[in-house]
This record gives sequence, C-alpha cells and structure tokens, in this order.
Amino acid sequence: MTSGSNPRGHSPRVDLLVIAELVERGSRVLDVGCGDGELLKLLIDTRGVHGRGIEISQDGVNESLARGLSVIQGDADTDLIDYPDDAFDYVVLSQTIQATQNPRRVLGEMLRIGGKAIVSFPNFGHWSVRTSLGFKGRMPVTENLPYSWYDTPNIHFCTIRDFVDLCRDIDAHIEKAVALGAGGQRMTLNAPWWFWNLFGQQAVFLLSR
Repeated sequence: MTSGSNPRGHSPRVDLLVIAELVERGSRVLDVGCGDGELLKLLIDTRGVHGRGIEISQDGVNESLARGLSVIQGDADTDLIDYPDDAFDYVVLSQTIQATQNPRRVLGEMLRIGGKAIVSFPNFGHWSVRTSLGFKGRMPVTENLPYSWYDTPNIHFCTIRDFVDLCRDIDAHIEKAVALGAGGQRMTLNAPWWFWNLFGQQAVFLLSR
C-alpha cells in the first residue's frame, strides 16, 4: 500500500527521492509493499540497485511487472519470515507500516533479513491532524492521509515520537532521520523530536541493528 503516488510521468515524490539518497549504489534492495513499483524503478534507474519487491495487491504486482520489475505477490505481515537472514543490504517499507497488522514484528523481520531498514510513514502527530481531531472532532483527511475512516487501509497510525519509541523498544539504531514539511521540504536537521512531531507531515528513517 502506498499513499499519494504521483501519476506516471510526474516527478518522483520527495519521500522517494530521500529514500533513494539513503541507498548505496549497487546494493541489494527488497521493497516491501512496493505498490506500482515507482520507488523500485527509481532505485534501479538512479542507484543501480539489484531490486526485488513484494506487494499484496494483484494490481500493484501487475503494474510493477509492466515496468519490467521483479515483484511477487506477498504480505508483509506473513511472508517476510520466509526470507533468510541478511538476504539484502536494505529492506524498504515506504508509506506502508501503518497498514500492517503487526508493525513491531514487521520491523524486526526487516532488520533480520536486511543489513539496514528504511521506513517512511505519514506523521499522525502533525498539527493539522491534531487540529482536525481537537477542533473539528473528525478523523483527518489530508494529502498524506487521503482516505476516509471507513475505507482506509491504514490500521496503525503513529507519530514520529511513537516510531522513535518503537525503535528503542526493539533496540534498532537510528542512523538517520528526515522529516518533510507540508510542501515536501526537508525540515531543519537539528530540530528536536517534538518539533518534527508537530510540523513534519512525513518522516523517513534509516535503521540498523
């Protein structure tokens, strides 16, 4: 599952460009929940990676295959266990962790089968989300959270601070974190977590054991 994908022919999303910058050239990459393959194609074209993908939706698999990508149908919650330890240099979960049944287990599996894990997600702690809940009393519908409450695939919303707590809980080392503002711009590198949690609409984390 991905949110806010650009139509084909448009520039890649900023969060995808941030992820691409975190991946070393020529590395082995598994993109979990790769959707239509936009990120995987970007990584192959710009970083020369040896990329594989798994995607739960048949439509996503079909679109990825049409791009010439190596993608199989699979579920992040149940199928990562089948991959051996250290099978990849990077395992990427882009805008998908909030749609998994067990985010803690999925993150643990990513760090087992990859030397590093890259996770991006919409920040439920953003001020616009708080405003929608606090003043309007309604679940937010934003550019990064585009679904209504009754049809959303997202079942585990989290904030940037929630995700940092999860990383500490499973002893994952945060090598780098990037928060993106409302316009997709990168936020100040030295800002404290509370600032990112309030003003960051999305976050990208590079993790290792």
